[in-house]
Amino acid sequence: MADASLTPPPGVIIVFSDIWCSFAHIAIHRLHATRKRLGLEHQVTFDLRAFPLELLNDAPSPRPGTDSEVGRMASMEPEAGWQLWQDKDWLYPSTVLPALEAIQAAKEQSLSASEQLDLGLRKAFWAQSRCVSHRKVILDVAAETGSVDVTALAAALDDGRARSALMEQAAVSRTDRVNCSPHLFLSDGADYPNPGIEVRWEGDYGIGFPVIESDDPKIYDDILLKAATE
Repeated sequence: MADASLTPPPGVIIVFSDIWCSFAHIAIHRLHATRKRLGLEHQVTFDLRAFPLELLNDAPSPRPGTDSEVGRMASMEPEAGWQLWQDKDWLYPSTVLPALEAIQAAKEQSLSASEQLDLGLRKAFWAQSRCVSHRKVILDVAAETGSVDVTALAAALDDGRARSALMEQAAVSRTDRVNCSPHLFLSDGADYPNPGIEVRWEGDYGIGFPVIESDDPKIYDDILLKAATE
């Protein structure tokens, strides 16, 4: 039997992911790009949920790990936007929980607002070397979307109203129902962990590097079309 909490309404795709995750950066880019190419922007929306690796691992994500992924992931999906960290070392985010909370808070406005903030924060980190743990950076990115009410978002961050949702999603992420970042769920009960990508690691995380065994981006056409016709 499908888990009701992981079963979205028709036309919605639940996406568990972390901002620190390069595979999620690819998945989110492909979801947006494929939806636009297929003309489904009014038929399908994304319900972004947190898979907070720093809580699941009881530690911040190690910078050597993300650095080791940039070149390989960028070659798979260069248009998502990538660069090695360019700002001062001490501005590298030690947490992305404030950004993940902001994405949940933006849902008070709409799923679309949350989508755009999520996408903007991922690009801010992976492609622009911005400290997405900082309140001002989060609000600046929100303003840059042109679709998020920044005043309302600031109020939600200040009173912490979305924090419980973030922690509830972290609890779900610890279960065996959510396997990784990213993990997608559709209304018919179908789910897709790290869609289309098979990967293994050469060496330890943060020391070695990812080896992509296979990559089939066409799976996103199937996912989006399926979500649109449910």
